[in-house]
Amino acid sequence: MKPRELLAKAVVPGGEELSLYRRGDDFMIVLGRNELMNSRMSGSEEALATMTLDRLGGRSAPHLLIGGYGMGFTLRAALAAMSPQGRATVAELVPEIMDWARGPMAALAAGGLGDPRVAIVLRDVADLIGEANGRYDAILLDVDNGPDGLTRDENDRLYSRAGLGAARAALKPGGILAIWSAAPDAGFTRRLKSAGFAVEEVAVRARSNGKGPRHVIWFARKSG
Repeated sequence: MKPRELLAKAVVPGGEELSLYRRGDDFMIVLGRNELMNSRMSGSEEALATMTLDRLGGRSAPHLLIGGYGMGFTLRAALAAMSPQGRATVAELVPEIMDWARGPMAALAAGGLGDPRVAIVLRDVADLIGEANGRYDAILLDVDNGPDGLTRDENDRLYSRAGLGAARAALKPGGILAIWSAAPDAGFTRRLKSAGFAVEEVAVRARSNGKGPRHVIWFARKSG
């Protein structure tokens, strides 16, 4: 096996250090000893976009807010499935992530960063949610390993009762809050329901070929 090559490091504001590694054609983003992302496992991140758009039905010009660029798999899948009139706003807290996306990982973006439907905002997604009022058809969150703050403690506010209430207010009627997680969390499912969402919890495989570990996506729909 080829050795893992360290390409770059970045500090998460209010959190720990991220490291970007490459082994052959594969990329890894690591937090401490935790591998957050691997370019060989994109299936569940793609499903976050495609399954959300499926649940939005026939909306001709959906506006998606994507929290966390990561390796760009969710954005890339959204652009492939979305109408030409759709829009995707990507909130990324760590500027270096976007430098990596335009640099060593440019091939993974598949040209999506230059798509006129895309706006990249270097801010905390929680702030964009808090400023919105019925603005988004869907909010897609993949900023951590699940509904707890692994990369930074402040991410907890996204999953609190107040944070879920803010997300609900930021959605259009019938809009969807979709949240990726590495594992189930029954308590969080109950919290989503108590925040006034109709909740669907779906298990998805990590790899695009239907193999690999099982991850979880919550699809929480705003009534109305």
